[in-house]
Amino acid sequence: MAPTRSGADRLSAVGSRRDERHGGRVAALQLLYQREVGGVVGADLDAALERYWEEHPAPASRRAFAASLLRGTIADLERVDPLIQAAAENWRLSRMAVVDRVVLRLGVYELLVGDAPPAVVIDEAIELAKAFSGEQSASFVNGVLDGVKCALDNDPEGP
Repeated sequence: MAPTRSGADRLSAVGSRRDERHGGRVAALQLLYQREVGGVVGADLDAALERYWEEHPAPASRRAFAASLLRGTIADLERVDPLIQAAAENWRLSRMAVVDRVVLRLGVYELLVGDAPPAVVIDEAIELAKAFSGEQSASFVNGVLDGVKCALDNDPEGP
């Protein structure tokens, strides 16, 4: 018979998974930023990903999650960007701060295809905006992602 896990052990496991996913989001954000600012694409993006993990060693689960977010966000920009544009009234993507744009792209991609609840995705995006941009950015990101979430909720076709 396998030993049962105590409530504290289960909470610790949940917290550990949350930390891994947060770390994966941070990595994806930083790599998407490199792509935006430095034009890193293709094989250069693969090399940047390898360099990132050399400088920031992490468990395989975090690395896999980050790579999935990175590649998925890039691949789905044609779906992601119009949703951001529609929700960000009076803001063109090109006029947004790079960090805000990257956080929004990452958040919208997760709202579309991720397995985390929308409230978690939005909260994580707000935390990323606070950490890498600022309080005003956090409010902006919150408003835009909430608008995207509402649009997706009201879309009979689904995401």
